[in-house]
Amino acid sequence: MDIATIGGILFGFAALITGFVLEGGHVTGLLGLSAAIIVIGGTIGATVGSFSMEQLRTVPAALKTAVSKKLPDELETIEMIVQLAERARREGLLYLENQLDQVPHLFLRKGLQLVIDGTEPELVRNIMETEIYSVQERHQTSISIFEAAGGYAPTMGIIGTVMGLIHVLGSLTEPERLGPAIALAFIATLYGVSTANLLWLPIATKLKNLSKKEIRLMELMLEGILSLQAGNNPILIRERLTAFLKPRKRAVREAEAEAEESYEKAAS
Repeated sequence: MDIATIGGILFGFAALITGFVLEGGHVTGLLGLSAAIIVIGGTIGATVGSFSMEQLRTVPAALKTAVSKKLPDELETIEMIVQLAERARREGLLYLENQLDQVPHLFLRKGLQLVIDGTEPELVRNIMETEIYSVQERHQTSISIFEAAGGYAPTMGIIGTVMGLIHVLGSLTEPERLGPAIALAFIATLYGVSTANLLWLPIATKLKNLSKKEIRLMELMLEGILSLQAGNNPILIRERLTAFLKPRKRAVREAEAEAEESYEKAAS
């Protein structure tokens, strides 16, 4: 489980509450059932009304993805492809058929199966690029739902505040009730802004970042599959796939390569 998402959200809410208390406020002063119903209920209602039920069914899986999904390591994936390429060059592409069960990523396994079946390289690319596009579209649907909630929440907060102020204006004949009533009215704005910026939008951003990483990993796998099918030298395949890595990971790979080279020279 990735504790950064849950920890960050909890830390953000805790910081707001702590700051309020340090200013002399009381935690109970932040509680407002009516404001919570207006903001949370209104946000959920507006979001549900913006999407189809088929799209909304992706929300539980998206939440699980945001807090627990762990993508395969890029360096390990490159090494796996390189090792498969080495064996395929020595023993033929049919050797890969016995190794498919050991390939953990479904996308990579599907691409290797196409290669084993003798599919033309251009068709392999078209099929796998369509798969990438499909995954990207599914991700974008989940991201859009949480972004929509993040957009509606502050507006619902303002609506709740206006409704509260309407109630306040109806109580002008009772001055002693004005202060608490006004404070309660503004709680709705607080709920709307805080949930948008500490809950809905952070989840959307986390899903967006995970999607970018997964798409880049799939593109890396696709290039590896096509290079393997073309019978390219495994060393060249490694260099080609290393170009997908970010500078930090590329530096790690280069350091490992230097260490391997030094070890081989010492052994010889």
